Amino acid sequence: MKTIHLQITGKVQGVFYRAAAREVARQLALSGWIKNSGDGMVEAIISGEDEQLEIFLGWSKKGPEKARVKEVKVKELPLQNFNSFEILR
Repeated sequence: MKTIHLQITGKVQGVFYRAAAREVARQLALSGWIKNSGDGMVEAIISGEDEQLEIFLGWSKKGPEKARVKEVKVKELPLQNFNSFEILR
């Protein structure tokens, strides 16, 4: 188990990125949150097993159909426990 922080840049707001990410995270039994940042970025903190996190990270580099991901910055954090995966507003 580990926790990672993602900063996703590109055309990632207004393209259902957060909703699609929540579905993928829930399918992979990941927990944490995702939100739009004020600077046009999407930010997420996600906890789970290494293999599922790698699958999510691969998805996050593409995103949903209308997204155009430019970059995904990843930083490992101390392990955090969440009850579910939610979209923060």
